[in-house]
Amino acid sequence: MNNDTICALATANGVGALGIIRVSGNEALSVVQKSFPGKNLDKQKSHTIHYGYFMDGEEAIDEVMLSIFLAPKSFTTENSVEIAFHGSPHIGKRILETLIKNGARMAKAGEFTLRAFINGRIDLSQAEAIADVIASENEASRKVAISQLKGGITNEISFLRTDLLNFVSLIELELDFAEEDVEFADRSALNQLLDKITLKLNSLIESFQYGNAIKNGTAVAIIGKPNAGKSTLLNALLKEERAIVSNIAGTTRDTIEEVLHIKGHAFRLIDTAGLRETMDEIEAIGVKKAREKVANANILVYLADAGTADFSEDIEMIQSLVRDDLKLIICATKIDEVMPTQYEKVEDTFRQALTHEFDFIKISAVENQNIQDLKNELSSYVEQLKAAENNVVITNQRHFEALQKSLEAVEKVKEAITFRISTELLAYELRNALEHLGEISGEVTNDEVLGNIFSKFCIGK
Repeated sequence: MNNDTICALATANGVGALGIIRVSGNEALSVVQKSFPGKNLDKQKSHTIHYGYFMDGEEAIDEVMLSIFLAPKSFTTENSVEIAFHGSPHIGKRILETLIKNGARMAKAGEFTLRAFINGRIDLSQAEAIADVIASENEASRKVAISQLKGGITNEISFLRTDLLNFVSLIELELDFAEEDVEFADRSALNQLLDKITLKLNSLIESFQYGNAIKNGTAVAIIGKPNAGKSTLLNALLKEERAIVSNIAGTTRDTIEEVLHIKGHAFRLIDTAGLRETMDEIEAIGVKKAREKVANANILVYLADAGTADFSEDIEMIQSLVRDDLKLIICATKIDEVMPTQYEKVEDTFRQALTHEFDFIKISAVENQNIQDLKNELSSYVEQLKAAENNVVITNQRHFEALQKSLEAVEKVKEAITFRISTELLAYELRNALEHLGEISGEVTNDEVLGNIFSKFCIGK
């Protein structure tokens, strides 16, 4: 199938000023030539653009511009043509139908990028980075994706694999001379290398929390009793009337999710139903959902009405929700409605009652008081996740799991050396570590993994 000539719409579906159709394969030029009679494409240089009409037989479908990329200097390393046409979905459909009639076939999801990988132009982590660049929704995710596209992860992994491979070769040599009981691999030097690799693997693994926050956004659950000001705060953060605000308790029955960008980072804000015991069946479902959202959140912003006389119920709720890996921010709300002496005592009340660490902010969403302080606190959470010395950030779950498996294999190698376990087992665990590292770049892979990765791409990529 890699010898087929493929075609697909590379731009988004819908009306636009321009649309682009990509054609790739050994016969790309001849397939397009059948509908572009004005110029002999086989005689044109690579990276040139040509004007003319795209024809279906004697009928002109559209006035187009062709960009020619000759192998191996193309995205797929194959002969490729990009057809720029007036952005009518109907015209795009007609051009694709004609290309198929000329001998091409429709590309599958991610097939252009898959060919670039198979043909050695990019490795697997770079292929995944292309999808991440396309999907990036904020500045931080764009920067990380571009770094990975330039081979950031591959470079880190290749150094580790090269050093390991040298020792694997020596260990394998020992197996060939097993009867002579000789050691070609210096166990002390191998231990030093394993310590170095362990540090690097741990550093990359730890970066995943930051990388996941960049790629998928940080989940922020806004929780509190009914009428604590959750929906008002959501509206203030988004600067739009996204949630219904009412003095009637229990207005929010379901969760409302919106994305807020702060200093280049994405935060998924989740406005939830007020937490309380209720006989209302629908509201009870909302309360249950609220607790589920907190269980999956990175940050809990708990709102407590500054005018409340007794915070014991709030304290009990917080204690039932917090966990070690959850950042807690307590906001005393509606400070514009009470005297300063009243809301100044709120923080002391929570400090005395709670053992879980938290940040405290006094806000008025209606008057927009200290809302920026809350935004700064959210932003600092993400920034603190980033290790200053780590230039490479892991954002991909598959990479994270491969690194964990590799680390486990390295630890077993260290145990094998410590307890002088057989050379056969030592070689086996070293090969395991190499294999898991190779999974990241695609040096070690299988069709199922490739199918899963590229099925998530859009058709024209």
